[in-house]
Amino acid sequence: MSATSRPFHTLLVANRGEIAVRIMRTARRLGLATVAVYSEADRHSPHVAFADRAVCIGAAAPRESYLNIAAIIAAARASGADAIHPGYGFLAENAGFAEAVAAAGLVFVGPPAEAIRAMGNKAEAKRLMLAADMPCVPGYQGAAQDDATLLAEAGCIGFPLMVKAAAGGGGRGMRLVREAAALPMALASARSEAAAAFGSDELILERAVIAPRHVEIQVFADTQGNAIHLGERDCSVQRRHQKVIEEAPSPAVGPALRARMGEAAVRAAKSIGYVGAGTMEFLLDAEGNFYFMEMNTRLQVEHAVTEAITGFDLVEWQLRVAAGEPLPVTQDQVKLNGHAIEVRLTAEDVPAGFLPQGGPLLRWRPPAAGRDVRVDHALEEGGAIPTHYDSMVAKLVAHGADREEARRKLLRAVEDCALLGVPSNQGFLADCLAHPAFAGNDVHTGFVDAHMQGALQAPLPPLHVMASAALATSGLLGDNGKPATLARAAASVVLYAAGTAWEATLRLAAEGWRVMLRQRESDQQPGQQPAACALRVLRADGDAGTALVECDGVAYPLVFAADNQVLHLFQSGRAWQFPLHDPRRRRDAGDADGVLQAPLTARIVAVHVAEGERVAAGQPLVVLEAMKMEHTIAAPFAGVVAELPARAGGQASAGSLLARVEADVAAKEPA
Repeated sequence: MSATSRPFHTLLVANRGEIAVRIMRTARRLGLATVAVYSEADRHSPHVAFADRAVCIGAAAPRESYLNIAAIIAAARASGADAIHPGYGFLAENAGFAEAVAAAGLVFVGPPAEAIRAMGNKAEAKRLMLAADMPCVPGYQGAAQDDATLLAEAGCIGFPLMVKAAAGGGGRGMRLVREAAALPMALASARSEAAAAFGSDELILERAVIAPRHVEIQVFADTQGNAIHLGERDCSVQRRHQKVIEEAPSPAVGPALRARMGEAAVRAAKSIGYVGAGTMEFLLDAEGNFYFMEMNTRLQVEHAVTEAITGFDLVEWQLRVAAGEPLPVTQDQVKLNGHAIEVRLTAEDVPAGFLPQGGPLLRWRPPAAGRDVRVDHALEEGGAIPTHYDSMVAKLVAHGADREEARRKLLRAVEDCALLGVPSNQGFLADCLAHPAFAGNDVHTGFVDAHMQGALQAPLPPLHVMASAALATSGLLGDNGKPATLARAAASVVLYAAGTAWEATLRLAAEGWRVMLRQRESDQQPGQQPAACALRVLRADGDAGTALVECDGVAYPLVFAADNQVLHLFQSGRAWQFPLHDPRRRRDAGDADGVLQAPLTARIVAVHVAEGERVAAGQPLVVLEAMKMEHTIAAPFAGVVAELPARAGGQASAGSLLARVEADVAAKEPA
């Protein structure tokens, strides 16, 4: 038994949100007491209330709370915890944290610090794997990090190539570079994002494998020297190099390939003295060749699909292994049953480029129990989604006898999942699951670029949704459809949707309303005709934000909420946002006069220009960081920086002025 593996009775979870709740649920089932830690921003988070006791560890910024090793160790001592589970993200793959836990006399529920250190750096991990004859993508993982060396090595590797943060993952600090001229900017951007996310700006270069699958092997090892694998997961559907949909087993992997990849993963884990749960990640090309990318020395977000097809609770295994117990099964006892698919629900504005969002959670209605899906979350209606942390807020997992059954179950569940108050990727996930290419297993890491470009645009709501929004905006969606409908005989409102303005007229009719919709003259296309429908409110509960509305004889349930800026409405499997004021006015003004505002509350990472400086169109001016991602604000046209309130290291609130660029008149004059 390892010196840091021994029985324990109280578990502190050094994380937040859905993973903290998920870990504590298993710990509670095993009879362990649980301790939550929380930042000041998470004081009212459900994971705090779920635990047996909780300790505040600092301010909202991760470096002052969830990345504060001393504060977490102090919380363990104060609460009587004798073991710490790191969850995933934050300190989960920090060797220094694992060492500090052990030095404090506590059990670390994870691998030894030496294994984390060996595999936590992509460059070192790749060197170790190459020495162990593991197939690896050709590239550069040397110690020299100056631009001249990286540019020279890139020339040897060839383009396109990937720039990756050596110390991290999750798509952060990762850039696809198609030509040499774009490499210097990619290096600078990747370094900045990597330093902010992982505390290290070390980079590696790899040849880009075009249209591969991303396939990973789940490994598990105990302190007695036993190690097995639990099959593979396919994580090929990604956006910005971050996973969106995961499934197990991979539709591209048969028994023979599974055995080869599993044996390679287990051999590699044993070679570094690994203990606990870990994941070997590979790229798989169309010919069945696999290449090692990295090892994640922690539990993965997508571990739930492996649990679904094996029947094992991987958190339970982690806790038992950390207590010194052997693995409960041998390799030949691992059986894969059916198929499972998981989606990650994120608070992001998809049409704005998956821009992370924070704000009030006005409505949260997970799929009904009859949908037969697992939902991991730590959301509470009336709470808030902080801007300081990752944008993932929930996971939905469906298990079926085969892939198609799992896909159908998950699609229906996603369409039954209402999150209102902030934009989310819920509609995008449904579009992905429903796409014929996904259903037909035409999946690779370029799936979103190849098939989902249309889904990245804000869709026009269907007629019955527009009519319901007009009713709600007019204040005519009263309880049970009665008090409000008797108040007025007619109403007229303007709805803003899909970049256009719509005039909606409602007139009292027999048992309901007659709704007429037409685009404003300035937005109308030639030959466009107004649309009309008959609308009735069959049932409504204003306090709960629910209603049943009949449009032209078909009844549609809906969930609704409003703040002072937007009407939020969930209907027909999608969340819709209807601004109560023209959203184009400020945007068009900004484009015209060069006013650049923060698209979300964020930290100002860098300011690349000075007031009075001449800039080119598209030149990066300010870099923001929120929810672990960087966002570059660029000049809308050539000109001069007239105002520059943004200061590196400062905080920008959503809508605040970052810079103002005045048009360069001289640049527009003919030569």
